Amino acid sequence: MPRWGLVSSAASPVALIGGWTIAAMLQPPSYNPVADTISALAAVGATDRWVMTLVFLVVGVCDVATGAALRPAAPAGRLILIAGAVAGMLVAAYPEHPGGSSVPHAFWASLGFAGLAAWPAGAWRRGAAVPWGLRPAVCSGAVAVQLILLAWFVAELVTGAGQVGLAERLVSGAQAVWPLGVVLSCRAAAAPG
Repeated sequence: MPRWGLVSSAASPVALIGGWTIAAMLQPPSYNPVADTISALAAVGATDRWVMTLVFLVVGVCDVATGAALRPAAPAGRLILIAGAVAGMLVAAYPEHPGGSSVPHAFWASLGFAGLAAWPAGAWRRGAAVPWGLRPAVCSGAVAVQLILLAWFVAELVTGAGQVGLAERLVSGAQAVWPLGVVLSCRAAAAPG
């Protein structure tokens, strides 16, 4: 596990959470992080939308680098992680428009969320020496948790229950932190002694 994989996996959640926090602070008081989406921070007409647009790109690059560095993971999982990251970057290229989402934005966001939730299912390995973050039961648990959070986010989008921003932040945060956990488990397994 190369050191740059640790750097990229740690930078992703820091950039995402720090970025959405800064971007939200730049918005008018009408922006509500519990009720409004992260995508609204990069939407056409948002104040300083370049901040969240840049964050989407930085997080995508970090996740692509992490996928390339995660050599102990099965290749299918690494490719799914990279594909999800690229789809997440394409979200920045197709921002929401005032009054709602655009079809390309929704398409790339859906692919990004799905890929980032599913990659552990393709990354697991069997064996006594496999790092804990790549064991089948752990990977299954990670997918299950992320799918539950993703289902909540989708339910919030569909029902308009008022917590779509919170649901999106929880699923996005989990998807940003999980690769770091896997990388740390790989580095711990490779450490001497």
